[in-house]
Amino acid sequence: MQEADVLIIGSGACGAAAAWRLSQGTALRIVCLEQGAASVPERYPSHTASWELSRQADFSPNPNVRQRPGDYPVDDSQSPISLANFNGFGGSTILYSGHFPRFHPSDFKVRSLDGVADDWPLSYEQLRPYFAENERQMGVAGLVGDPAYPDYESLLPPVPLGEMGRALARGFNQLGWHWWPAYSAINTHRHLNRAPCVNLGPCNTGCAQGAKSSVDVTYWPQALRQGVEVRTGCRVVEICLDSTGAANGALYLDEQGALHRLRARVVVVAASGLGTPRLLLNSVSTAFPDGLLNEQGLVGTHLMLHPLAYVEGVFEQDLRSSIGPHGCCLLSQQFYETDAQRGFVRGYTLQALRGAPPVETAVNGYFMRRIPLGPDHHREFMRTYNHTAGLAVITEDLPEAHNRIVLDPEHRDSSGMPGVKVHYTLSDNTRSMLKHGVEASKQLLTAAGARISASFAPIRHAGWHIMGTARMGQDAATSVVNPCGQAHAVKNLFIVDSSIFVTAAAVNPVATSQALTLYLCDHIKRQLHELG
Repeated sequence: MQEADVLIIGSGACGAAAAWRLSQGTALRIVCLEQGAASVPERYPSHTASWELSRQADFSPNPNVRQRPGDYPVDDSQSPISLANFNGFGGSTILYSGHFPRFHPSDFKVRSLDGVADDWPLSYEQLRPYFAENERQMGVAGLVGDPAYPDYESLLPPVPLGEMGRALARGFNQLGWHWWPAYSAINTHRHLNRAPCVNLGPCNTGCAQGAKSSVDVTYWPQALRQGVEVRTGCRVVEICLDSTGAANGALYLDEQGALHRLRARVVVVAASGLGTPRLLLNSVSTAFPDGLLNEQGLVGTHLMLHPLAYVEGVFEQDLRSSIGPHGCCLLSQQFYETDAQRGFVRGYTLQALRGAPPVETAVNGYFMRRIPLGPDHHREFMRTYNHTAGLAVITEDLPEAHNRIVLDPEHRDSSGMPGVKVHYTLSDNTRSMLKHGVEASKQLLTAAGARISASFAPIRHAGWHIMGTARMGQDAATSVVNPCGQAHAVKNLFIVDSSIFVTAAAVNPVATSQALTLYLCDHIKRQLHELG
């Protein structure tokens, strides 16, 4: 029988931060189980000329397309947004674009401010030092002094705006709207022995340079030096309970399909807003016949996704817009907070997206009837390639109980474990927000000198931010875990990923989920001696 003091399930953004924090200054035996494979930077698509094809196949963010042994099926036929994730050492940080702003103080108290959703049972102020610590460990580029984020004390130099960013900035200035260089988990100079960005290739297929702050090159090397053991290709199928109702480890299948039992004093789940409810619902016992921690029927509910709109403009001048980190240029939070005159509550972020690479430009241009085949193809291609700029409208998705994730026994992974089915609808509030964001984006691009070439909402393949499916709260009747990430019903079981988010804010969740993880792990360390 294998044994550990702490079992961590999942090696992504939060699992890595937890492994580092819990092993820091302790002699605990910590084992992390990861169902995906080890990351091999030498095999990332940026090493090949066909990287754009890999992004549509073995490095797709969609597990149904990727179909690696560590993946599991996701049926999103009942959702206008398809969900994305990556199962492997480093989790979805391998494929994320590195856009890294914090939540705002207001995001933790939307019930008090705007009368919607619920307040978090903790505050921005409690997380403030953990934001700063996480940014030091990850390496975050940006510019101190942003009126929307006055609390930053130190950052790496910002990612260059480039000609495209400067063109958009002129449009923002003309309208008098807020804009700021993006907060980017990308090294702009050497940081903690990691090399700077040299524009080697696309951020969202893995960074072979190691300049993008994926956790396989930030938290994990330190955690491994501190004695944490990671086992890849190990799919946890059930969290186990003892006769007293306490968690005592997990059952997992290795790469050969052999079943193992690992005992642990404490279990920490960091399997994402998608994987965490899946594992809990699959962990059925006499104490929890409907799934672990699901005695109130809350596991998998209140799913939040950040529905996105996209607006693209074409400029006459060559902006070299395909050069640079795709999602890290500049952002605007002009419309972030509630304004009753807009017809919706809460708000959104405008995020500048760089122009498409060559194959994507040609293919999309053809299907949108902008770039023909035949003798005029190259001329029209050159009028589009490096001439485009995009704006993503990142909306705050309010939690609704009917938006949920359930098990899907009709579609199973390579180990026979059920996949998941997504039930999700857009609220009227979100639809109004998307419409407003599209019109604001068109206004901005026009002011910047562009001709609007595309606009649509919501983007189908944009379910990157998955939150709220095992929510945090004081009341066990309305939440799954308490303000310390501790399960109400199983005192030595903790959840530390974005599934415990109470609200979604309107920015990428990774920075906040990692800061929250560090905060929660300090509570876990203090309680470990009581949980024996």
